[in-house]
Amino acid sequence: MPSNVEITIPTATLTGDYTTYNITVRLPLRSLVVQKRYSEFSTFHDDLVHQVGAQPPVPLPKKSWFHNTNSNEKLREERREGLEKYLQAINSAEDQRWRNTSVWRSFLNLPVQASAGDNTSSARLHKAVTSPGGLGSAPITDPVLWLDCHRELKSHLHDARLHLTRRDQATTPQKQHESSAHAKSSLSKAGSMIIALEEGLKNPGNDNWAGSGLGEGEIRRRKDLLASAKKEKDGLENLHNAMLQKSKLDTAVASIQDKDKLMSSAKPRPGGRVLGKETDKTRELDNQGVLQLQKQTIDSQDKSVEELLKIVSRQKELGIAINNELEVQNQLLTMADEDVDRLQNKLDVGNKRVGKIS
Repeated sequence: MPSNVEITIPTATLTGDYTTYNITVRLPLRSLVVQKRYSEFSTFHDDLVHQVGAQPPVPLPKKSWFHNTNSNEKLREERREGLEKYLQAINSAEDQRWRNTSVWRSFLNLPVQASAGDNTSSARLHKAVTSPGGLGSAPITDPVLWLDCHRELKSHLHDARLHLTRRDQATTPQKQHESSAHAKSSLSKAGSMIIALEEGLKNPGNDNWAGSGLGEGEIRRRKDLLASAKKEKDGLENLHNAMLQKSKLDTAVASIQDKDKLMSSAKPRPGGRVLGKETDKTRELDNQGVLQLQKQTIDSQDKSVEELLKIVSRQKELGIAINNELEVQNQLLTMADEDVDRLQNKLDVGNKRVGKIS
């Protein structure tokens, strides 16, 4: 079945000593532009043939050893048209073998849902999103599907945080209950997806990981992403539990306010006691009984205040933990930026050397 993705290469851009081909990918709901060099096309073609075991419907345009696309506009246009036909032939072919590979998805930055014929991966992603409880025995081992599920995991965590904020701002018990239920559902889905992603990373030596070309550094990066998501989920769960405890405490404090009714009436009682409006609790009590009831009420209120103090202290600790986590993430981002800069410098040097050959 042909793909529902439209692929074109409308332009080619001269960038320094090499030519970049601008691939436009139109998905059902959005579009993206992917920039690739001819050397990247060549590597992609070799990996694609290796995974499928057969040549694509249209051959890749051959490399020219005596002409350079930087100085030859005609050659540059011919290569652009040839590369466009090459990708379109794979995309429109009835045989889905080439489109079902991780190499194809990675090269075009396609989400799993957009890969025609990849029903297994799409179904597993759909199951991960809609039925998180069913992934306990099905680890996510496909590298591209893993990243798609990680994005969904971050989305669930974002939704949980949003619902907790709404619960904190809600003015009625019904709205608080609804927001709390939505937050709990999002956290439950996130927890199940974390288990599936974590199980997938426990066996990075399987065929899916090995065939994707992912190195040990990328595996470590994904483990760091998963650890960060787990910490965020644990923090949100602690915040959710603290809100529930605070809500119960508020309810208990509100019930204690009934003591005001003991002093709201000026009706005299036998024995010289003059109180306010009597309540069901005090109507049958003598002076000693009322005094005992007041002491019990005060003790109960003191205990409620102590519980409130504990909840406030836990929220303070949670805030400090979140701040520490943000500092760690900022350090990781700084290190990642430095690694990217070093890698970019190496790529620039390699591109210049390849440009001299092409």
